[in-house]
Amino acid sequence: MSEVHASAYLAPMQNGTQPKLAPLVLATMASQALLVALSPTIVSIAGDLRTSVGAVGQARSVAAGIAIVASLAIVARVDSLGVRRLLGVGSVLGTIACAAVAFAPTLAVFLAAHVLVGLAFACLLSAGFAGVAAFGTERRPWAIGWVAGANALAWIVVNPIVGVLTEWLSWRAAQVVPAGIAVAALLASPAAALAPSQPAAPLAVLLGERSARRWLGAEVIAYAAWTALLTFAGAFFIERLGVPEAATGWLLATGAAAHLAGATKSGPLVSRVPRRRLVAGSALTMAILVFVLLGLTSAAPAAVATFCALALAAGIRSPASSGLGLEQLPGHPGAMMAARTAATQLGYLLGAIVGGAVISRGGYGTLGIVLALSMASSAVLILRVDDGRTMPRKVLGRPHS
Repeated sequence: MSEVHASAYLAPMQNGTQPKLAPLVLATMASQALLVALSPTIVSIAGDLRTSVGAVGQARSVAAGIAIVASLAIVARVDSLGVRRLLGVGSVLGTIACAAVAFAPTLAVFLAAHVLVGLAFACLLSAGFAGVAAFGTERRPWAIGWVAGANALAWIVVNPIVGVLTEWLSWRAAQVVPAGIAVAALLASPAAALAPSQPAAPLAVLLGERSARRWLGAEVIAYAAWTALLTFAGAFFIERLGVPEAATGWLLATGAAAHLAGATKSGPLVSRVPRRRLVAGSALTMAILVFVLLGLTSAAPAAVATFCALALAAGIRSPASSGLGLEQLPGHPGAMMAARTAATQLGYLLGAIVGGAVISRGGYGTLGIVLALSMASSAVLILRVDDGRTMPRKVLGRPHS
């Protein structure tokens, strides 16, 4: 029975139906677009709602907190609900959330609307990564690379369009961009692979797997470090290196492009390098580069090159690590990816909080040391995670007989 569950997500392939990638990419891109849209509009929102930028920025914390809770809540339900339904629910919630944000008359309503944003994010991101399990072994690295790369794609595509619409019309009108991507994901959802219903995988069972716990811990640490860097990278270029604000926006977009390239082109590496070593190696590379970037570079050209190399390594690490996570409970990919969503959002929260505290007390050089040590710790932890290609497969914590 366990073997049936472990192979259930391969049923579409065995029946001759090729799973579609577009719904998963759109789902992941929509999830990120819901958050990205805040960055270029935050000043306009603060002015319109007659409040501070810091107060508006709390919307990100609200969305992250709700996403963590929602992701943990759907861990035991996602495999029985199915990727297609979860994607549809997330798309509908995302569209409603954009409307609620756009029509918010006060700060309180605006923040409350981000409860819907967090719910939609949890559903869309979990569905996007869980759906990759429907792809065969050979095509899965390619698929998961594009799904992971959709995060960067949102930064490249959504940010400038939202910024232009905010300048030409208003921040409220700009909400049509993430809403449009959510609608596109909804329209594409019927093409997502329909996997057979799976038994529930309670969170306690998932956390009872030592290897799964280690993987989740490594994800939290890695995303906390990566988020801290992204949160303050713009300020670093402006304050430390004297780069103009307009140019800084393009530099960050260049880093996003490097991340996308790393994620979408890393498939061949997975077939050549053991996944644990690839994840650990890319994390150690990030540790070295973030230390060099924040602690040693003093010229803008060198900093830009280092930042792009760092983003490239992050692009390689993210899909490889997600693929490793799918192997922890192969019969319950949805549960693992819902837990991944919670882990990444927890990392986002911790990264922003810790990064700000470190900079205020020790500056960017100290932040570089802290982030480097964090990424190195993530690499050490990931080396203690079971690789499904070399370890016995497990379903609900029980090895195959």
